Formats: sequence, C-alpha cells, structure tokens
Amino acid sequence: MAKRERVVRMSVELPLWRALTAYRVLTMGYAVLLCVFGWDRFERLWVAVAFLAFLAVWTLATLPKVANAASCTKRFLVADLTVALVGILLTPLADAHAQQMDGTTLPSIWTAGSVLAYAIKGGWRWAGFASSLVAVANIIERGEPSRDTFHNVLLVWVASIAIGYVVEVARGSERTLARALEIEAATRERERLARDIHDGVLQVLAMVQRRGTALGGEAADLGRMAGEQEVALRTLVAGGLVPASRVSEDETQGAVVRLVDEPDEPAAAAPCDLRTLLAPHAGSRVTLSEPGAPVLLAPQAAKELAAAVGAALDNVRRHAGDEARAWILVEDWPGEVIVTVRDDGPGIPEGRLAQAEGEGRLGVALSIRGRLRDIGGTAELISVPGQGTEVELKVPRGKAGR
Repeated sequence: MAKRERVVRMSVELPLWRALTAYRVLTMGYAVLLCVFGWDRFERLWVAVAFLAFLAVWTLATLPKVANAASCTKRFLVADLTVALVGILLTPLADAHAQQMDGTTLPSIWTAGSVLAYAIKGGWRWAGFASSLVAVANIIERGEPSRDTFHNVLLVWVASIAIGYVVEVARGSERTLARALEIEAATRERERLARDIHDGVLQVLAMVQRRGTALGGEAADLGRMAGEQEVALRTLVAGGLVPASRVSEDETQGAVVRLVDEPDEPAAAAPCDLRTLLAPHAGSRVTLSEPGAPVLLAPQAAKELAAAVGAALDNVRRHAGDEARAWILVEDWPGEVIVTVRDDGPGIPEGRLAQAEGEGRLGVALSIRGRLRDIGGTAELISVPGQGTEVELKVPRGKAGR
C-alpha cells in the first residue's frame, strides 16, 4: 500500500521563547548578586531587598507565561513591563549616590527581557513601544542623564526593534514555506493517485479499446467509448486530481507545516525480500536474474520498486508487442539496490516520452520515475531505435533499508 503523508506542526519561534525563559532566570540571578556583593552602598537596603525578592518570585512564577506566544498575553506583558519600570524608578530611593556613578538600576539587565517579550510577541512596533517606556524611565531615574545613559537607551531601543523586525520576517517566511509544503503534499498525493489509476483503470480501458477494435461490430463501439473515457481520464490525471488544501495558520505560535512520510504498515515491519515480489514476473518471455541471497529492503521500498518493474514490463508488452522478450537483472550492492529491465523491442523514438507526457500518458513519469522518487531512488531510461529499451532503477541502501 502507498504511504500517506501527515503534517506535523512545529514552531520556529519556540527556541526564542526558550531562550527568553533562560535569559530572565539568569538576569534575575545577576541582579540579586549585584545587590549581595554591593549591599554596603545602599542607603536604604530594605528597598533593594524587598524589590529583588519580589523580582525573584515574579520571575520564577511567570516562567510558564514566557513559554510560548499563546501563554504570553497582553495583560502579562503590561504587568511584566510595569515591574521593570518600577524597579528602575525605585533605584534612586534605594541608592541615591552610588547608582548615579555606575548607572546600574535595581533590575539591571533583567529589564531587557521584558522588552524582548514584546518584540517576540508583537514584532518591532511593540518592541519600539516597550523600549521607549524603558528609555523614559531610565532618563527620569538618572535625573541628569549622561552620554552613557543615552548610549544604553539607544542600544536597547535599536536591538529590540531589530529583533522584532526579524521575528515578523520569520513569520512571513513561515507562512510562505507552509503554503509551499502544502502544495508539495497535494502534488505528491495527486501523483500517487495518478499512478494507481494508470496501473489499473487506464490499463483496462486501453485493453478494452484494442480488443474491441480488433473484434469489430458492437465490440468496436464499446472499444470506442472506452477510448473516449481513457482520454478524458488521462486529461483529468494530467490536470490534477487533488487541489492544494488551504494552509491553516497558527497566529499565536507562528507554526510551520512539516511533511512526514507515514507508511501504512507498522514502522517496525520486517525487511522484505525483493526477489519474492519480482518472481511472479518471470515467464517464457521474461527472464529474471537475481542474487542467490535475499535482497532485503524496507517493505514500502520493496513494494514501490516491484511496482515500478511491473510498470516497465507493461510498457514492454504495450509498445513492443506480446512476442517481445524482456530481462530483469537484480543487483544487490552494499550501497544501493539496482534493478535493470531490458527488452528487445523497437525502442522509443527521440522525443516520444515528452510527447506522451503532453498527451497525458504518464506511465514512465508516474508509475516508474514517480515511484522511485518517493523512496529516494532514481530511474534512468535508455532507448535506441531498433535496439530495444533499458530501464535502470536505483535505490540507495540508506533509503531502502536492510
């Protein structure tokens, strides 16, 4: 059975939230250590101790709030920024002289975490708003701001806006990528359905048309209708069976869609011997040459490879005639498995394959190359008019499994 594709939602913003969580904890510890090692410079030590104790509790209690965009609500952002602003404005009350000398505030660089939360949540506009409030609070706290004060304020303002802009660009890229992956999934599903139709319904319709034309009478009318339906179905297959589904966007997570191949059989299924799947093709007109030891492949890879071989033999019977001979050679190399299908038919004229695809005849494009592409392999077709056709199917060992 063909493998299905499912979509797994993942957020590229999640690492940013994790980094912010770690930043808040580390900078909270840094602010506490500054107080511990510089306690003798505070005129009102109790103010610093009270605020830093609250800051530590607030930081640890609100860690779940900065775990992702959904948890980081606007109400929390306002409260968190308020804590930072209050800490800045309380600095002169705790230390009226020493703080004027080195410019360090009670929350220290913890304040940048609040601004970064705005940037990650809402982009550069939110970051500009939050950093502007922090800048005003720092200027008020210093009373007579120095060049260093303006330097630090400008640094936080520019950095936060830049991060917010990058986040917005990343979200736009995620939406574009998600759309592209959805289209790819729909295209691959369409190709799988087209292969199934080609290997079944279209083959039957083509056979009915040929036999009906050969028998004549009412059978000829039946063959003509079968031919018309074959053309209509080929047109539908070539035009697309499965429309691209609409991408659902996760506005809170900035999620992106990732495609995952999910085989219908259990993931732990035992390897399959390719020889057992190819053995039914052997007959009076088809010679099968295979190694003496089992050729073990992952079940899905073995089935697709065997189906591609069957499609190649169908092409031999259809285009070279029932009397044509074919040879199947199986080679089991350490790095790859190679299956070659060769016939003694008239060969394929140059440009015929491209013409057939344009007419909706997708046997080689879908039933052979498409199958190999889905399992990470390649298919190469070599044909010389009057000297037959050779199809070489390769599956890398890393893709096929053992």
